[in-house]
Amino acid sequence: MPFQIDNSHSEIQFSVRHMMVSKVRGVFEKWGGEIALNPANPAATTVDITIDAASINTKDAQRDGHLRSVDFLNVEQFPTIHFKSTKVELTGDNTAKLHGDLTIVGVSKPVTLNVEYQGNAKSPWGTVSYGFSASTKINREDWGLTWNAALETGGWLVGKEIQVDIETELVERVAEPEKVAA
Repeated sequence: MPFQIDNSHSEIQFSVRHMMVSKVRGVFEKWGGEIALNPANPAATTVDITIDAASINTKDAQRDGHLRSVDFLNVEQFPTIHFKSTKVELTGDNTAKLHGDLTIVGVSKPVTLNVEYQGNAKSPWGTVSYGFSASTKINREDWGLTWNAALETGGWLVGKEIQVDIETELVERVAEPEKVAA
């Protein structure tokens, strides 16, 4: 069944330890793709998402510039981050593991997202929306993102583990009525 991502009600967030004492949070503001949701057979669902790497936003322009540089995402050479699913593994009535390949700076690695179905609802406009939450943790060094600085007190400026949290609302595409020739 055809669905579209409702970007105004969807978000890709991440967080990472800073100086071993706090977390920096950010989002990617531009992303999209195809999610072929199959409500009758969720295991047959496929996901293909592309993220504009330069759309990273941590609410600090200097840090965002550094994250776009060759030290991290190298957005001039690698303008996109890409996720393509390979398998959906149902784990419960409302949960699944979404397996796929994540490509960052040209390096593809398998990842698994823990997905929770939040339900569906019919809108006042006659469309049906489906909600999903997903999360995973990745080690940025697996993708060659190794820049760091040692701290005088021990430890590192930037944590290796990235927490990724995704909220997605999918809207059932309404078929346009056929036009009758006059």
